[in-house]
Amino acid sequence: MNIKGSTNIVGLIGHPVEHSFSPPMHNEAFKALNLDYAYVAFDVNPINLKTAIEGAQSLNIKGFNVTIPHKIEVMKYLDEIDPIAELIGAVNTIDFKNMKGYNTDGIGAVKAIEEVTSIKNKNVIIAGAGGASRAISFYISQYGADKLTILNRNVGKAEKLAGDVLNSNLINNVSYDSLLNINKYLDEADILINTTPVGMHPNVNVSPIASSNDMHSELTVFDAVYNPNETVLIKEAVKAGAKPVYGIKMLLYQGAESFKIWTGYDAPVNVMEKALKNTLKM
Repeated sequence: MNIKGSTNIVGLIGHPVEHSFSPPMHNEAFKALNLDYAYVAFDVNPINLKTAIEGAQSLNIKGFNVTIPHKIEVMKYLDEIDPIAELIGAVNTIDFKNMKGYNTDGIGAVKAIEEVTSIKNKNVIIAGAGGASRAISFYISQYGADKLTILNRNVGKAEKLAGDVLNSNLINNVSYDSLLNINKYLDEADILINTTPVGMHPNVNVSPIASSNDMHSELTVFDAVYNPNETVLIKEAVKAGAKPVYGIKMLLYQGAESFKIWTGYDAPVNVMEKALKNTLKM
């Protein structure tokens, strides 16, 4: 990478950030399109978040990705929030041109799923009710899903998220239940999305949230966990003859969306995917 006096800086803020896969993915993309940009990860302690944003503006940094624990808090320091990021209540991308916050996590999941099947008019189950589930739920609704069921071990959290999604008026059929009752819903489902950490490295041999016996071959199964690539849930989906969608694709497409917000160019997705796979040693 050739960093010059004219190089535009974008980056990631989070705490911690050293395990991020974003720098190699974005830097390879900039290189492929011959763009004078560089992507750097910044570890920002929560007590320094405000000064980090002010300092980035002063330093003429062009954009940030935002990861845990700053996605909600950072919204206080922005001038404008994209409407769907407002609904989600969290931001993972900042464009410093207009101090605007976006959330590309949900669109990352939607684009990953839409490689395999359309979301429009589908019956979708989402396991989990945390930040990723929230982002994906609003985007799934915006993309025309017919029915959404949110399942979570803590049913109160599922109920709250279901209520928020229903109140957005993007979809009019949202329900919730305990994750323990997932088998009741799989027969009717078109798409199953896992946003829980079940099966994430190093706990790769745990029981999946659903087994192949409960899946049907028309089901599309997306696991937001990307390390390992073949999660316990994805293995069960393959065994059932269902269509698997890998977590790495969400990471890829949320990155591609951020890339476009900052540069105005369509991201070279194939280059980014190859960089991700190299980093993940796949």
